Amino acid sequence: MPLRFDLQLTPGTARRGTLHLPHGTVQTPVFMPVGTAASVKAVPQQTLETLGADGRGAEIILANTYHLYLRPGHELIARMGGVHKFMSWDRPMLTDSGGFQVFSLAALRKITPDGVEFRSHLDGSKHFFSPEHSMDVQIALGADICMTFDECTEHPATWERTRSSMDLTHAWAARSLNHFRANAHRVPWFTERDGQQQSLYGIVQGGMYTDLRAESAARLVEMNFDGYAIGGLAVGEPREMTREIIEHTLALLPKDKPRYVMGVGYPEEILEYARMGVDQMDCVLPTRAARHALLFTSQGRLNIGGKRFAEDAGPPDPACTCSTCRRYSRAYLRHLFHTGEPLAATLASVHNLSYYLNLLRQLHDEVSRGMPTPL
Repeated sequence: MPLRFDLQLTPGTARRGTLHLPHGTVQTPVFMPVGTAASVKAVPQQTLETLGADGRGAEIILANTYHLYLRPGHELIARMGGVHKFMSWDRPMLTDSGGFQVFSLAALRKITPDGVEFRSHLDGSKHFFSPEHSMDVQIALGADICMTFDECTEHPATWERTRSSMDLTHAWAARSLNHFRANAHRVPWFTERDGQQQSLYGIVQGGMYTDLRAESAARLVEMNFDGYAIGGLAVGEPREMTREIIEHTLALLPKDKPRYVMGVGYPEEILEYARMGVDQMDCVLPTRAARHALLFTSQGRLNIGGKRFAEDAGPPDPACTCSTCRRYSRAYLRHLFHTGEPLAATLASVHNLSYYLNLLRQLHDEVSRGMPTPL
């Protein structure tokens, strides 16, 4: 049995739902912290489990297929009992397919109908990812939700180039699905968990062209995936264009299945897209910004490394109840960054992740009470 998605009736476009997955339930809309190499940078798993004003923590995180394939290797992780056991995380997890990482290696890759040949960014060694290989890696990792192998189109790109890329994505989606359905039961330590199996999402592409997005959505819906992602965004296009593509594509996807926008964005964007009806989102921004001393707060963005905070005894965000804001001052965080202490990244990441999670949990309450959620 793959995932089950219980969707509540809600006013307006914002949705409330519950994803039932082998490793637990997830309340949607949800923000998913990114754990690229089976680790959300600078934040221990026991801390991830307690983030947010309600203490529920991160209910689902991401791991990166490309990076885990390169090291320590998916076969090693499988021998260790899967990525959950390997990293001591007993909550749901989603793995991407490696498609976006291969996309980012433009100078080191060669795309063919069979798949993508690329050189490792670590040591220059040659590798090949096909849809079938991406599925094998993700099945071995044992994530609750896997993603089809796709090609992410650059921006700007002509209609003809985007159409060609989209057609390749559709061919790879069909191959991914066929291989996944034939092999997803092969992980005994996963399927023993209440008899549930891994699930697979299809990824809608089509660049910034609404006609291609419509065709892509229709083709993927025909294939009947467990959920659907909107990919190929945040690749350099204006924010208003991102919003237009999301709004256009959401209307074309099944209302009874989860809808995931990949790789976005700032807090205000996360909240806006959730109000439009997106169920799942992820982004490296909260932890990446934290490592560069940028905090997202109720008072706006705060560069905690600024000189004006050198003797500021106040909490980083007076409206926040995360463990960082309850215990530490702005002056202390500034000191940690200026002295290069690793603790700086941890404390700032804890706050930023809590801020993101709190935004959507406040939206949960608004929608459940039937309050209007204007865009």
